[in-house]
Amino acid sequence: MKRDQYMGMDVHQATTVVAVLDGEGKVILEATVATEASAIIRLLQSLSGPMHVTFEETTQSAWLYEVVRCFVAKVIVCDPRRNKLLSEGSKADRTDARRLAELLRAGMLRGVYHGHDATRKLQQLVRGYETLSGDLQRVMVRIKAIYRSCGIATTGRAVYQPQQREHWLMKLAEEGRRQRVEWLYDQLDHLRPLRKQAKQAMIAESQKHHAIALLKTIPQLGPVRAALLVATLDTPHRFRTRHQLWSYSGLGVVTHMSAEYEIKDGRATRRRKPIATRGLNRNCNHRMKEVFIGAATGGSHIEPYRSYLEGLKKRGIRKEMARLTLARKIAAVALTLWKKGETFDPKKLNWLT
Repeated sequence: MKRDQYMGMDVHQATTVVAVLDGEGKVILEATVATEASAIIRLLQSLSGPMHVTFEETTQSAWLYEVVRCFVAKVIVCDPRRNKLLSEGSKADRTDARRLAELLRAGMLRGVYHGHDATRKLQQLVRGYETLSGDLQRVMVRIKAIYRSCGIATTGRAVYQPQQREHWLMKLAEEGRRQRVEWLYDQLDHLRPLRKQAKQAMIAESQKHHAIALLKTIPQLGPVRAALLVATLDTPHRFRTRHQLWSYSGLGVVTHMSAEYEIKDGRATRRRKPIATRGLNRNCNHRMKEVFIGAATGGSHIEPYRSYLEGLKKRGIRKEMARLTLARKIAAVALTLWKKGETFDPKKLNWLT
């Protein structure tokens, strides 16, 4: 019977360093191959026995996942941020590949989810929309920064309006600064229609997914936020409970407890010691955190969210914690409706209890 083997891959733009271990942790193979599909497939086909492969989440990980998954028993695309906490000693390509193989053999790796083909196009359109939105925001910040560097107040959005640009440019006495702002205005004019096109394409593609119609029935989850949800989560069945979704979305509360037990009458008993909180978990999907926090913030003045928040405040919960609780509630409702294929109904879901 052929035994399992464990391969760690340290992937770079031109080359990939590979280390293969057997079940006892002995190095079977160390090699460097070109980061090309044909070279990697040849290497996998030359090895015998069930192969478990891991590599870190990078720019090339989605491509590499599709290349190797049909030739191995299991693939884990692992979280590089978590791996840093497990690493020690010197760093080198072969050392990194061997360490990944060792962590894989020990079962200490946490996989990064890669979605199905059905949402692949929507994922790319969402990334394009977010990239253009971020570029647009940076250009707007740079324009205001130049005015502020000259002591010119730029409250509101008047400084971006085409009809008022000449008025604002006349306030810049230095010719070099004026030229920089003119270039930024040109960049702004090119980015705005591109961002609009990306948004329309993203929303049009999202309509092909049945979950969008369900999620949009939830207040404050409009077409953009619903598209972000579907593109990011891919399927609600990734999360067995709402607590897992909260942690994934950065809404999980991190607690700290030490010296939990003491000896009384010769027996170990649990201390009556309050659990200390350490804020929200930082290792999360920030896109999902923005979606749920944004929905809670925007919906604080409309029903049924307003009544729900008022009920929390009457119980003595601070404003910030009430908003967090509402964000967690929205996330839980979205997960439940998506799993069950139902639309939003505040009475059925007992929102105000």
